[in-house]
Amino acid sequence: MFITSKLLSFVTQPLAWVAVLMLLSLVWMTRRPVAARRTLLTALVLGLLVGWLPLADALLRPLENHDPAPVDVAAGQLNGYAGVVVLGGALERATIWRAHGQVALNGAAERMTVPVALLQQHPHLRAIFTGGEGLLWTDGMSEAELAESFFASMGVAAGRVQYEDKSRTTYENAVFSAALPTLNKSQRWLLLTSAWHMPRSLAAFRAAGWNVTPYPVDYRTGDSTPWTEYSLARGALRWQMLLHEYSGWLAYTLAGRA
Repeated sequence: MFITSKLLSFVTQPLAWVAVLMLLSLVWMTRRPVAARRTLLTALVLGLLVGWLPLADALLRPLENHDPAPVDVAAGQLNGYAGVVVLGGALERATIWRAHGQVALNGAAERMTVPVALLQQHPHLRAIFTGGEGLLWTDGMSEAELAESFFASMGVAAGRVQYEDKSRTTYENAVFSAALPTLNKSQRWLLLTSAWHMPRSLAAFRAAGWNVTPYPVDYRTGDSTPWTEYSLARGALRWQMLLHEYSGWLAYTLAGRA
């Protein structure tokens, strides 16, 4: 399942499809010229369509709005909660930290900044950060270690955060975090991750026996997107998000992990 989930990271990149189609058109140019021209045209249309944000946003928006925070949670009424489970995915690789002595955040930065505010505003809460090295590569430092450095730099007391540093997938986030010492997953916990990642995360954690309430952050869409909005870079990223999440959600459901 781990290897399969990481292969999806390539398959769900729309620009990779464009590259494959263009390569096929080159291979077929002499032997199948008609098919080559049609394939090249398909690649060009697909490449242009990727950057049209209204279409990508229309498909991404249902994911982000699928599991909103309950009204009382959104209003900051958190007295009944033991803490917040923070999923990794917002930190850049350790090479940046080693080069500059600073923990770098990516586009999902709210996964890290929002927990800091929650812990400051609600002294009774504790946090669980879950994230190992993730991909097939390793640079000798887990995401949990980087998170520990980040939270310390933000003034969060060390005793308020527990770290799980072995998980590589959302399913492993749920299972490995539950095995942490002194942790009771039957207590009420907030689950904090990107809004587009929440449906699969929530399903995986509940399937693993967690009593979790969604606390989505890192929204990428609003109520609507202007029809004229176009960005190839942003569009490719959003298409990758929604394709990865929809396919991952389906895979987890079929495997009984959601």
